[in-house]
Amino acid sequence: MNQHLFGASIVIVALSFTACSEAPKPETKTDAEAKKEAPKPTGPVSGKTAFYEMYKPARSWAVDLLPLSLTSNEVEGIKSEDGKYAMWTAVFVSPSKHEARTFTYAIADQGTTVRRGVTMGGAESWSGATPKSKPFQTTELAVDSDAAYKTALEKAQAWVKKHPDKTPALFLGSSNRFPAPAWYVLWGNTKLGYAVFVNATTGAVMTGK
Repeated sequence: MNQHLFGASIVIVALSFTACSEAPKPETKTDAEAKKEAPKPTGPVSGKTAFYEMYKPARSWAVDLLPLSLTSNEVEGIKSEDGKYAMWTAVFVSPSKHEARTFTYAIADQGTTVRRGVTMGGAESWSGATPKSKPFQTTELAVDSDAAYKTALEKAQAWVKKHPDKTPALFLGSSNRFPAPAWYVLWGNTKLGYAVFVNATTGAVMTGK
């Protein structure tokens, strides 16, 4: 299964999402598709902005698709800021097909591994929702990553001031632990860092440490 399927390893520890193996190689976009892409953004984008860029082509794969996760990614040379990143990874699932696909959206190319725009991975088998990781409705994603970051920062402000070198990572997922999808905002790592969960529907802090 795809390593992005239930989020990065730090998020797996925090949310107890199941681990996955290496991601499949992305499919190659044609020159015509590249020409149709929107103008290159001037800076990092929010999670919802990237999400809907990926959602559009994902709909052509499966009309019943549902989001499973959304993860922020760093791109060398482009600084993330205030909950916005140069790259995002989303996993969508199709209950009717019993399949999952990983999509990425990046604002710039980086080497041979990161391509500007939307890249779609190959289909993989998906056995369905579990208590630790389940798909959610797009309508439940009302709070964007920059707003979630701002809320989390208010909670983590004292810790962040003491550790100015720690950059945050964001992950969006759903499990039985919470009544709604949660933004997981983590500075540092799960052992020595600071984590805050923000309700992706209401914007309220769900838990912190």
